[in-house]
Amino acid sequence: MPQLGETVAEGKITKWFKAAGDAVKPGDNLFEIETDKTSMEVPSTTSGTLSEIRFKVGDVAKVGAVVAIISGAGASAAASSPPKAPAAPPRAVPAAVHSTPMPRPAAPTDPFNAVRTPERNFGPAKLASGTTVTPLARRLAGERGIDLARISGSRPHGRIIAADVERAAPGVALPAIASGASAAQVKALYEGVAYEEVPLDSMRRTIATRLVEAKQTIPHFYLTADLDAGRLIAMREEANAAAPKDKSGQPAFKLSLNDFIIKTWAAALQRIPSANAVWAGDRILRFRTSDLGIAVALEGGLITPVIRNADSKTVTAISAEMRDLADRARQKKLRPNEYQGGSSAISNLGMYGVREFSAIINPPHATILAIGATRRAPIEAEDGSVKFISQMTATLSCDHRVVDGALGAQLLAAFKDFIEKPVTALV
Repeated sequence: MPQLGETVAEGKITKWFKAAGDAVKPGDNLFEIETDKTSMEVPSTTSGTLSEIRFKVGDVAKVGAVVAIISGAGASAAASSPPKAPAAPPRAVPAAVHSTPMPRPAAPTDPFNAVRTPERNFGPAKLASGTTVTPLARRLAGERGIDLARISGSRPHGRIIAADVERAAPGVALPAIASGASAAQVKALYEGVAYEEVPLDSMRRTIATRLVEAKQTIPHFYLTADLDAGRLIAMREEANAAAPKDKSGQPAFKLSLNDFIIKTWAAALQRIPSANAVWAGDRILRFRTSDLGIAVALEGGLITPVIRNADSKTVTAISAEMRDLADRARQKKLRPNEYQGGSSAISNLGMYGVREFSAIINPPHATILAIGATRRAPIEAEDGSVKFISQMTATLSCDHRVVDGALGAQLLAAFKDFIEKPVTALV
């Protein structure tokens, strides 16, 4: 089972393209896997015969587990022999179950931009011995009280991944997602009451774990401001009205209010660069570009695909990219590099009529902007009269370790200024 990002510990087999006894060659799709964030086909990188399938459709396999054996020409002898003992981490995973390498951003030439790649931002740390450990493996080891120094990593150069930690403590149950009453204790409160039990799938379990961790470990504070969105709404309507038509008479684009919010938030982070940063354990990483995670609701959860370089893109480009990312997110077709990283995030519940709310920061981000619905509201004019405006409420959640009160206030003020004078965000 290939590794699909540092925070993915397991995947579910949803389809086998080959059956035991079939001949395979490099590039042939072997099976399809689904995680809490994405689904993908895993191709063979060697030739031979698929002699054994160890996980059937519907089974969940940990990262690093041997899901199938390819034997014959092109397959290694180590791959065709079964593991010696369950507790021993496999030193070699069959070549057939390695996924095609994920596309990665081109190597930056500017040293400042080098911190933008996920590997450098949130990559493995090293033990005193020099062995590298993935972030998820470190967290699991801490939760289970396991000394990483006594674990032999299964990856090249002894690199330790989450599967190695789990193999080091066989029989240990998964830690509780949240402290408090157990399922049995809660159910005891509802004896005689009809209810339906809904087991947690991998997405909901991951969301629950990460949000509890975020609220327990990040010192959140919140800033709220009311914004006059009248000019922004007028600009959007004018832009859509001026959109060129195709041969069928349909407009070439249709911009949403959220597209403009993405652009203005990116501009605000550029104006206040000290806040365009993330928490990295023993240091702060500040970024030159505004890479924004945008919350997208899925069935049973949510995901935050990232708009890269939002500060330098046009609103129409942001709109087209956002539609593509959102569509593929709902189909679980995003690649890890499309939803990992970013320097901040936006959660917009205005379309549901929510007036205002406070969002939970998605680590390692230090900020997340929560947008409420636009509404008609009365305010006092400069001459003392009352006038109505299109008012929007925005709440900024900040990690006090990175963004203190004054810096957060400057960032929210910059966003308010761009919303109320939107043309300044586009030049």
